[in-house]
Amino acid sequence: MAEPTPRRNEPRLRPAPLLFEPAQAAADPEHFFDLESIDDPRALLARATELTQAFRAATDRAVEFQAIAAAQLADPRRFDRLTPADIAEQAEWTEDYAKKMVEFGRDLMRGVEGPGHVDPV
Repeated sequence: MAEPTPRRNEPRLRPAPLLFEPAQAAADPEHFFDLESIDDPRALLARATELTQAFRAATDRAVEFQAIAAAQLADPRRFDRLTPADIAEQAEWTEDYAKKMVEFGRDLMRGVEGPGHVDPV
């Protein structure tokens, strides 16, 4: 199971590096971060686990940036602010999810991370 996303007052764990995939290797559908070349099942499990954790950490971080951007776009002080429906359309979300992401982003920008705080994802 993935570890919870560290919050502002907790240090972030450094996940395994997502090594650059050369275009030639990425074009091969059987190639995935050189995992297919690992023969030892223990090493394969270890590296695949590292990649899984790295992707989860990257996803969590990207969702936080999405939420902050949504909150900024919905800011009532902006003359060009977007409605939750506009944000949902742009991000390919439902309007309800966009509203939750705007609120999550506002909480992140305020630094609110309490026991009652719910991550929208």
